[in-house]
Amino acid sequence: MDGYDLIGDVHGCGATLVSLLERLGYRQRDGVYCHPRRQVIFLGDLIDRGPRVRLAVTIAKRMVEAGEAFIVMGNHEFNALTYSRREQGGSHRWLRAHTPRHNRVIKETLEQYRQHPGEWLEVLDWFMRLPLFLEFDDFRVVHACWDQALIERLRRDYPDGRIDDDFLERSVNPHSDAFAIIDRLTRGSQLRLPPDVEVRSSDGIIRRSFRTHFWAHRPLTYGDVIFQPDNLPGDLEWRELSDKERAQLSYYGPTEPPLFIGHYWCAGIPALPAPNIACLDYSAVKHGHLVAYRWSGETRLNADHFEWVSVPKAERARPQPWEIELD
Repeated sequence: MDGYDLIGDVHGCGATLVSLLERLGYRQRDGVYCHPRRQVIFLGDLIDRGPRVRLAVTIAKRMVEAGEAFIVMGNHEFNALTYSRREQGGSHRWLRAHTPRHNRVIKETLEQYRQHPGEWLEVLDWFMRLPLFLEFDDFRVVHACWDQALIERLRRDYPDGRIDDDFLERSVNPHSDAFAIIDRLTRGSQLRLPPDVEVRSSDGIIRRSFRTHFWAHRPLTYGDVIFQPDNLPGDLEWRELSDKERAQLSYYGPTEPPLFIGHYWCAGIPALPAPNIACLDYSAVKHGHLVAYRWSGETRLNADHFEWVSVPKAERARPQPWEIELD
């Protein structure tokens, strides 16, 4: 093994995933993409929004099951699980309510599996087996935020980070420990905006909170921790953080092992937000880049190790021989 290739949020851009794997030197063998000296680690969010969800999931699932890749659960895999399951007991309500917004998020995925219901059930079963984090000897992987205290709490009952049905049902209760763990590890931390302020994000959704990062030492203002493509209105970035707001934030220090995350819809040329942190979500499904980081043992990350493929607006399918058989 020479190292690992960590790949950010694919979001149904299956043809672009093939292009990236081939750029990294992976070739198909018996329907599985392989490399003679490296393995892939997917950072979650394979599904939703993009035009080739089944292709993306099939590639990743086959690689993981063949021992050619690892993967962590993203918030979209978690959402699919809760959207598809009901509460045990009397109410039988969906764990994730079927609201117009939730319906819209998962719409592309469900439509692409509509003629393949058995395959979708197999995919959901696979999602349940995905760990929430990976910790290797020299680096760590999580979809959104590494919070050591919450990971230790998860490890007490789920040492390998893989949850069960009981945890899944508890995780939709906002007052539960399971919710705190899932929310922080797969969605990161957010801070509420002042009561009279809202932001219309680039995806058209009105938000009353903003995403924050977790590597600022003693942050003072909103601008010290904001980590999202949408700017805050007015001079809100200069607003001072309260003690209560600071207490809600996680912190990952500069002496911690290298950490790889996705989730945050970055834009532009891939760059390192901190010397020991790489975010690999560069808005692939918004016609950005599908990004990988080629890790080969370094303790200090290097921006020259990013590789990426730009995603065309139509995410045009490439001709044979790369097309893999899905059915």
